[in-house]
Amino acid sequence: MNLPNLITVSRLLGLPFILYFLEDATVNHRLIALAIFLVASATDWLDGYLARRLDQVTEVGKFLDPLVDKLLVLAPLLSLIALGEIPPWGVFLILARELGIAGWRVMGQSSIPGANIWGKAKTVSQIGAIALLIAPLGSDWKLTSEIAFWLAVALTLISGVIYVLPSAREGL
Repeated sequence: MNLPNLITVSRLLGLPFILYFLEDATVNHRLIALAIFLVASATDWLDGYLARRLDQVTEVGKFLDPLVDKLLVLAPLLSLIALGEIPPWGVFLILARELGIAGWRVMGQSSIPGANIWGKAKTVSQIGAIALLIAPLGSDWKLTSEIAFWLAVALTLISGVIYVLPSAREGL
């Protein structure tokens, strides 16, 4: 296993700690969960950069990276549902998009487009929303956190439609 893939796996190993600290959501535990989440999110950029820079792009990495990214987003969102801080149906929309695109990729698409600006906006908005929701910011930030969450949901759905539409037109 090369360095970029090890970094990807390390991102996965942070998840149980994020979930643990969110389960007992004291101010200190939320700060710890936030720090782990932000470090894990930053490694998403780092593993891709190193894989390209070191010419170590592998099939394992192409499989693991998006899978770990989805887990990194969905796991804290599920904890936030359990804490009653976000509605389940918003997370369902994100999950449905992610599963739908994963299924679309498996359907034998001859070429899988790389991330476009919408996919990158989706990722940044999800990370930002989750960070705001995890952070112990107090009630003054509740509306801002909720708006960030719904913006992330909207960008997630928009990026999914944009991803599928060009391929769907080719099949017509």
